[in-house]
Amino acid sequence: MTNNSSAVYVRHLRVVRGGRVVLPDLTCSVAAGQVTGLLGPSGGGKSTLIRAIVGVQRVCSGTVEVLGRPAGAAELRRRVGYVTQAPSVYGDLSVSENLRFFARVLGVSPGAAAGAIEHVDLTDHAGSLVGRLSSGQRSRVSLAVALLGSPDLLVLDEPTVGLDPVLRRDLWGLFHRLAAGGQTLLVSSHVMDEAHRCDRLLLLRNGELLAEGTPQALRERTQAADVESAFLAIVDGARQEAMS
Repeated sequence: MTNNSSAVYVRHLRVVRGGRVVLPDLTCSVAAGQVTGLLGPSGGGKSTLIRAIVGVQRVCSGTVEVLGRPAGAAELRRRVGYVTQAPSVYGDLSVSENLRFFARVLGVSPGAAAGAIEHVDLTDHAGSLVGRLSSGQRSRVSLAVALLGSPDLLVLDEPTVGLDPVLRRDLWGLFHRLAAGGQTLLVSSHVMDEAHRCDRLLLLRNGELLAEGTPQALRERTQAADVESAFLAIVDGARQEAMS
Protein backbone atom coordinates (compact mmCIF):
# COMPACT_ATOMS: atom_id res chain seq x y z
CA MET A 1 0.00 0.00 0.00
CA THR A 2 1.37 3.43 -0.94
CA ASN A 3 0.15 6.95 -0.31
CA ASN A 4 1.03 8.34 -3.76
CA SER A 5 -2.59 8.44 -4.94
CA SER A 6 -4.26 8.54 -1.54
CA ALA A 7 -6.12 11.51 -0.08
CA VAL A 8 -5.89 9.79 3.33
CA TYR A 9 -3.17 7.43 4.49
CA VAL A 10 -3.45 5.74 7.90
CA ARG A 11 -0.57 3.65 9.21
CA HIS A 12 -0.50 1.50 12.36
CA LEU A 13 -3.12 3.65 14.08
CA ARG A 14 -3.86 2.78 17.70
CA VAL A 15 -6.66 4.52 19.61
CA VAL A 16 -7.84 3.84 23.16
CA ARG A 17 -11.07 5.42 24.40
CA GLY A 18 -12.42 5.03 27.92
CA GLY A 19 -9.85 2.37 28.67
CA ARG A 20 -10.95 0.27 25.67
CA VAL A 21 -8.80 -0.35 22.63
CA VAL A 22 -10.98 0.79 19.74
CA LEU A 23 -8.40 0.68 16.95
CA PRO A 24 -5.53 -1.69 17.83
CA ASP A 25 -3.30 -1.37 14.77
CA LEU A 26 -5.09 -0.03 11.70
CA THR A 27 -3.53 0.64 8.33
CA CYS A 28 -5.66 1.77 5.39
CA SER A 29 -5.95 4.42 2.71
CA VAL A 30 -8.64 6.46 0.96
CA ALA A 31 -8.13 6.90 -2.78
CA ALA A 32 -8.26 10.45 -4.13
CA GLY A 33 -11.17 11.47 -6.36
CA GLN A 34 -13.41 8.56 -5.41
CA VAL A 35 -16.31 7.73 -3.11
CA THR A 36 -14.97 5.36 -0.48
CA GLY A 37 -17.44 3.62 1.80
CA LEU A 38 -16.43 2.88 5.38
CA LEU A 39 -18.77 0.06 6.32
CA GLY A 40 -19.28 -2.15 9.31
CA PRO A 41 -21.51 -2.72 12.33
CA SER A 42 -22.11 -0.04 14.94
CA GLY A 43 -19.36 0.07 17.54
CA GLY A 44 -16.77 -1.26 15.11
CA GLY A 45 -14.57 1.85 15.16
CA LYS A 46 -15.84 3.78 12.13
CA SER A 47 -16.53 7.04 13.95
CA THR A 48 -13.23 6.81 15.85
CA LEU A 49 -11.33 6.41 12.59
CA ILE A 50 -13.21 9.35 11.09
CA ARG A 51 -12.41 11.51 14.11
CA ALA A 52 -8.73 10.61 13.75
CA ILE A 53 -8.80 11.57 10.08
CA VAL A 54 -10.32 15.00 10.73
CA GLY A 55 -7.88 15.56 13.58
CA VAL A 56 -10.18 15.65 16.61
CA GLN A 57 -9.29 12.26 18.09
CA ARG A 58 -6.36 11.71 20.44
CA VAL A 59 -4.30 8.78 19.22
CA CYS A 60 -1.89 6.57 21.13
CA SER A 61 0.42 5.80 18.22
CA GLY A 62 0.58 5.61 14.46
CA THR A 63 0.24 8.24 11.77
CA VAL A 64 -2.68 9.75 9.87
CA GLU A 65 -1.83 11.76 6.76
CA VAL A 66 -4.54 13.84 5.06
CA LEU A 67 -3.96 15.53 1.72
CA GLY A 68 -0.24 15.24 2.31
CA ARG A 69 -0.33 16.83 5.77
CA PRO A 70 -0.68 15.47 9.34
CA ALA A 71 -4.34 15.10 10.32
CA GLY A 72 -5.58 18.19 12.15
CA ALA A 73 -3.01 20.54 10.62
CA ALA A 74 -4.21 24.15 10.48
CA GLU A 75 -3.89 24.34 6.70
CA LEU A 76 -6.43 21.52 6.35
CA ARG A 77 -9.29 23.43 7.98
CA ARG A 78 -10.66 24.77 4.71
CA ARG A 79 -9.71 21.71 2.69
CA VAL A 80 -11.64 19.14 4.74
CA GLY A 81 -15.42 19.11 5.22
CA TYR A 82 -16.76 17.03 8.10
CA VAL A 83 -20.34 16.01 8.82
CA THR A 84 -20.94 14.37 12.19
CA GLN A 85 -23.78 11.98 12.99
CA ALA A 86 -25.44 14.67 15.12
CA PRO A 87 -26.37 17.87 13.23
CA SER A 88 -23.81 20.60 13.93
CA VAL A 89 -25.86 23.67 13.05
CA TYR A 90 -27.89 26.25 14.99
CA GLY A 91 -31.51 25.30 15.65
CA ASP A 92 -32.62 28.89 16.31
CA LEU A 93 -31.45 30.09 12.90
CA SER A 94 -33.05 29.41 9.54
CA VAL A 95 -31.38 27.22 6.94
CA SER A 96 -30.25 30.29 4.99
CA GLU A 97 -29.02 32.07 8.10
CA ASN A 98 -26.94 29.04 9.08
CA LEU A 99 -25.37 28.82 5.64
CA ARG A 100 -24.66 32.54 5.42
CA PHE A 101 -23.10 32.51 8.88
CA PHE A 102 -20.76 29.61 8.09
CA ALA A 103 -19.94 31.13 4.69
CA ARG A 104 -18.67 34.23 6.50
CA VAL A 105 -16.68 32.09 8.95
CA LEU A 106 -15.04 30.24 6.05
CA GLY A 107 -14.53 33.38 4.02
CA VAL A 108 -16.46 32.14 0.98
CA SER A 109 -18.85 34.17 -1.14
CA PRO A 110 -22.47 34.57 0.05
CA GLY A 111 -23.59 32.98 -3.21
CA ALA A 112 -22.04 29.70 -2.09
CA ALA A 113 -24.72 29.42 0.60
CA ALA A 114 -27.58 29.29 -1.88
CA GLY A 115 -25.71 26.81 -4.03
CA ALA A 116 -25.06 24.49 -1.09
CA ILE A 117 -28.72 24.62 -0.05
CA GLU A 118 -29.74 23.70 -3.59
CA HIS A 119 -27.24 20.83 -3.65
CA VAL A 120 -28.98 19.16 -0.68
CA ASP A 121 -32.49 19.88 -1.99
CA LEU A 122 -33.54 22.27 0.79
CA THR A 123 -34.36 25.35 -1.29
CA ASP A 124 -38.04 25.11 -0.35
CA HIS A 125 -37.03 25.15 3.35
CA ALA A 126 -34.39 27.89 3.13
CA GLY A 127 -36.42 30.20 5.37
CA SER A 128 -37.38 27.53 7.94
CA LEU A 129 -35.87 27.37 11.40
CA VAL A 130 -33.51 24.40 11.58
CA GLY A 131 -34.93 23.42 14.97
CA ARG A 132 -38.31 22.81 13.36
CA LEU A 133 -36.99 20.55 10.60
CA SER A 134 -36.99 16.77 10.64
CA SER A 135 -33.82 14.96 11.71
CA GLY A 136 -33.07 14.05 8.10
CA GLN A 137 -33.47 17.65 6.99
CA ARG A 138 -31.20 18.88 9.79
CA SER A 139 -28.57 16.38 8.66
CA ARG A 140 -28.80 17.82 5.16
CA VAL A 141 -28.25 21.33 6.54
CA SER A 142 -25.02 20.06 8.14
CA LEU A 143 -24.02 18.55 4.81
CA ALA A 144 -24.71 21.85 3.06
CA VAL A 145 -22.37 23.59 5.51
CA ALA A 146 -19.67 21.01 4.78
CA LEU A 147 -20.02 21.69 1.05
CA LEU A 148 -19.25 25.39 1.47
CA GLY A 149 -15.92 26.25 -0.06
CA SER A 150 -15.76 23.03 -2.12
CA PRO A 151 -13.39 21.15 0.22
CA ASP A 152 -10.94 18.69 -1.31
CA LEU A 153 -12.01 15.98 1.14
CA LEU A 154 -15.50 15.38 2.49
CA VAL A 155 -15.77 13.08 5.51
CA LEU A 156 -19.38 12.06 6.17
CA ASP A 157 -20.36 10.04 9.24
CA GLU A 158 -23.63 8.19 8.55
CA PRO A 159 -25.01 10.98 6.32
CA THR A 160 -28.03 9.02 5.04
CA VAL A 161 -29.44 7.86 8.39
CA GLY A 162 -33.12 8.74 8.69
CA LEU A 163 -33.56 9.66 5.03
CA ASP A 164 -36.20 8.17 2.77
CA PRO A 165 -35.06 6.05 -0.20
CA VAL A 166 -35.51 8.86 -2.73
CA LEU A 167 -33.35 11.30 -0.75
CA ARG A 168 -30.75 8.62 -0.14
CA ARG A 169 -30.57 7.96 -3.87
CA ASP A 170 -30.31 11.67 -4.64
CA LEU A 171 -27.56 12.21 -2.07
CA TRP A 172 -25.51 9.34 -3.46
CA GLY A 173 -25.93 10.91 -6.87
CA LEU A 174 -24.56 14.15 -5.44
CA PHE A 175 -21.62 12.33 -3.85
CA HIS A 176 -20.62 10.86 -7.21
CA ARG A 177 -20.99 14.21 -8.99
CA LEU A 178 -18.66 15.76 -6.43
CA ALA A 179 -16.15 12.93 -6.92
CA ALA A 180 -16.38 13.36 -10.69
CA GLY A 181 -15.44 17.00 -10.11
CA GLY A 182 -12.27 15.97 -8.28
CA GLN A 183 -13.34 15.86 -4.65
CA THR A 184 -12.67 12.86 -2.41
CA LEU A 185 -15.44 11.46 -0.21
CA LEU A 186 -15.25 9.08 2.74
CA VAL A 187 -18.77 7.98 3.68
CA SER A 188 -19.44 5.78 6.71
CA SER A 189 -22.50 3.58 7.01
CA HIS A 190 -23.69 0.48 8.80
CA VAL A 191 -26.28 -0.12 6.06
CA MET A 192 -24.78 -2.73 3.79
CA ASP A 193 -27.19 -2.12 0.92
CA GLU A 194 -25.43 1.21 0.33
CA ALA A 195 -22.13 -0.55 -0.36
CA HIS A 196 -22.79 -1.01 -4.06
CA ARG A 197 -23.01 2.77 -4.43
CA CYS A 198 -19.33 3.22 -3.51
CA ASP A 199 -16.30 3.12 -5.78
CA ARG A 200 -14.25 1.41 -3.11
CA LEU A 201 -14.95 -0.12 0.30
CA LEU A 202 -13.23 -0.42 3.65
CA LEU A 203 -14.89 -3.11 5.77
CA LEU A 204 -14.25 -2.51 9.46
CA ARG A 205 -15.18 -4.75 12.38
CA ASN A 206 -13.99 -4.59 16.00
CA GLY A 207 -11.45 -1.97 15.00
CA GLU A 208 -9.82 -4.17 12.38
CA LEU A 209 -9.83 -3.79 8.61
CA LEU A 210 -11.26 -7.07 7.37
CA ALA A 211 -11.13 -6.23 3.68
CA GLU A 212 -10.82 -3.41 1.17
CA GLY A 213 -11.46 -3.11 -2.54
CA THR A 214 -14.21 -2.43 -5.04
CA PRO A 215 -17.66 -3.93 -4.37
CA GLN A 216 -17.22 -6.20 -7.38
CA ALA A 217 -13.80 -7.41 -6.23
CA LEU A 218 -15.12 -8.27 -2.77
CA ARG A 219 -18.06 -10.16 -4.24
CA GLU A 220 -15.76 -12.09 -6.58
CA ARG A 221 -13.34 -12.85 -3.76
CA THR A 222 -16.07 -14.48 -1.69
CA GLN A 223 -18.29 -15.64 -4.59
CA ALA A 224 -21.16 -13.77 -2.94
CA ALA A 225 -24.21 -12.25 -4.60
CA ASP A 226 -23.96 -8.95 -2.72
CA VAL A 227 -21.61 -7.04 -0.44
CA GLU A 228 -23.51 -7.94 2.73
CA SER A 229 -23.06 -11.63 1.98
CA ALA A 230 -19.41 -10.96 1.12
CA PHE A 231 -18.92 -9.18 4.44
CA LEU A 232 -20.48 -12.07 6.37
CA ALA A 233 -18.30 -14.55 4.49
CA ILE A 234 -15.19 -12.53 5.34
CA VAL A 235 -16.23 -12.34 9.02
CA ASP A 236 -16.83 -16.08 9.15
CA GLY A 237 -13.47 -16.69 7.52
CA ALA A 238 -11.72 -14.46 10.05
CA ARG A 239 -13.41 -16.31 12.93
CA GLN A 240 -12.37 -19.70 11.60
CA GLU A 241 -8.81 -18.49 11.12
CA ALA A 242 -8.70 -17.17 14.69
CA MET A 243 -9.96 -20.48 16.05
CA SER A 244 -7.52 -22.62 14.07
